[in-house]
Amino acid sequence: MSTDTTQPVAGDGTNPGPDRARFWASTRRLLALLGAHRAGVAAVLLFTSVSVLLAVLAPKVLGMAIDVIHHGVTGAGVDFVALSRLILVVLGLYVVSSVLMWAQGYLLNDLTMRVMFRLREDVEAKLNRLPLNYFDTRTRGDVISRVTNDVDNIQTALQDAFAQLVQSVLTILGITVMMFIVSWPLALLTLLLLPVAAVLLAVIGSKSQRKFSAQWEQTGAVNGHVEETLSGLEVIRAFGTGTETLREFDNRNEALTRATFGAQALSGTIMPTMTFVSSLSYVLIAVAGGVRVAAGQMTLGDAVAFIQYSREFTQPLSEMTSVANMLQSGVASVARTFELLDAAEERADTAPDPASEPDGGPVSAPPEPASGAGAGRGRVSFDSVRFGYAPEHPLITGLSLEVAPGQTVAIVGPTGAGKSTLVNLLMRFYEIDGGSIRLDGTDTRDLSRQELRARTGMVLQDAWLFTGTIRENIRYGRLAASDAEVEAAARATLVDRFVQHLPAGYDTVVGDEDSSLSAGERQLITIARAFLAQPDVLILDEATSSVDTRTERLVQEAMAALRSGRTSFVIAHRLSTIRDADTILVLQDGDIVEQGTHDELLASDGHYGELYAAQQQGASA
Repeated sequence: MSTDTTQPVAGDGTNPGPDRARFWASTRRLLALLGAHRAGVAAVLLFTSVSVLLAVLAPKVLGMAIDVIHHGVTGAGVDFVALSRLILVVLGLYVVSSVLMWAQGYLLNDLTMRVMFRLREDVEAKLNRLPLNYFDTRTRGDVISRVTNDVDNIQTALQDAFAQLVQSVLTILGITVMMFIVSWPLALLTLLLLPVAAVLLAVIGSKSQRKFSAQWEQTGAVNGHVEETLSGLEVIRAFGTGTETLREFDNRNEALTRATFGAQALSGTIMPTMTFVSSLSYVLIAVAGGVRVAAGQMTLGDAVAFIQYSREFTQPLSEMTSVANMLQSGVASVARTFELLDAAEERADTAPDPASEPDGGPVSAPPEPASGAGAGRGRVSFDSVRFGYAPEHPLITGLSLEVAPGQTVAIVGPTGAGKSTLVNLLMRFYEIDGGSIRLDGTDTRDLSRQELRARTGMVLQDAWLFTGTIRENIRYGRLAASDAEVEAAARATLVDRFVQHLPAGYDTVVGDEDSSLSAGERQLITIARAFLAQPDVLILDEATSSVDTRTERLVQEAMAALRSGRTSFVIAHRLSTIRDADTILVLQDGDIVEQGTHDELLASDGHYGELYAAQQQGASA
């Protein structure tokens, strides 16, 4: 396991320019998520605007009521009829304002849920379109963090921060207008403090945004380490490296703690700063308003209304700052999520895929196998194939190979020779750099990936089962298969032998982490899955390497039934399992250095003979 705790942190440099540009670009993309729901956004803004308008009118009407009382006390008496009307108007304004604000919250919640539903669909579809090298260069924990934590954080920003921000901005505008209506000299005095608040917010906001970006980068690093640790827990315990693993986690956790503390501490200074500005404004307004009332330049009711406006003016400013860290955190998550959505995808198919939706949506079940699959079908040709995981480091250079229908080809060689790479290229998990690979005379690049993979079955070294019944796991090979076809495939591949002893039979629930089945039984289920698919070409990638010798015989028997009548590529470490192969390829550094049957290669006394002799000596020892 890697002990490197350093992670690339966006915005960690000294130049704030790129971070500021990234912030506004991410903010625009955050708002663009709402673009497809303009009618809903318009309704939210309308309800918010009317609600804010009614709320900012209420203090002015309340000031008029105070004037009625004041004039009544100093004059001929209080006009309770007029006072009652004004009080009812104030109550009505606040009630209608509250109802509209509730309606706005309901609409925004519904709108946000629909936006996030679509965003999660886009992310899931994107994951299915990304090439394997994207996942090769990133930890699974970081990818999972982007798909879960960051998407949830965007939802919080839209649902809470966006609504509060809109309401606060409209409230500030409405109160500003009312303050000028009530007393423009006091309004100018209030606005004098705005530049001070704006400068403080700008400085704190730019610095805290970089801290929030660092926080979410480190969150992905911690998730990646935890995911890696859980996946390799048995290895960690077997080698007694728990202390080192914990130390590495502590380093990453400390980096996350520092980044989180920096972000929260810096953004936490916003509220006290705005409270200070608010208090200073209140003192100035109270003194200046008192002087103007004493001089007869404004009524007592207007003075009270203005003081209330001044408090309400700074309140939305404070609310804006309270959601600033939430919004900045959400924008940082937007940047990380859209980095995934903007990542380069697999090269587009030149042939249309009839099984997929036009907009790149979910793919339907693979097509039914053609009748007679495996009979006269499955000719595979590699013609001067070139490939490298990195352009500067070619792995396969000019490989050519012809495989007849129904032929079994075994591929052997040392680690890193290119065995798995060869079949990955056939499946178009990676695109070749040159040459061509043909299936039944058709260049695989002229077939859609869905069509190609529907004609190709694969059994991997690690038997992957999803959470579901055994029947559902086998049917995954062909979703339209009937129960009878599923059970027939299970009998042909010896799965039926152990399923009959399970209390729930084929309805037994299993999963990828399930320990109720042995490694061999899990592998037999994956073989039955491939058998049900009835592919033209079969790939067995170290399918028996993780099972014991006794179980291997059962797996070999099942694979013999699976290989019958179809072209097969067998990647094997145990050379004793491929003696009956029609052709054995010995790969070295991406090139075929030897080719022939088991007996022919032993007779030639080359690389294959050395590998076989070494394994025989190991078995004897």
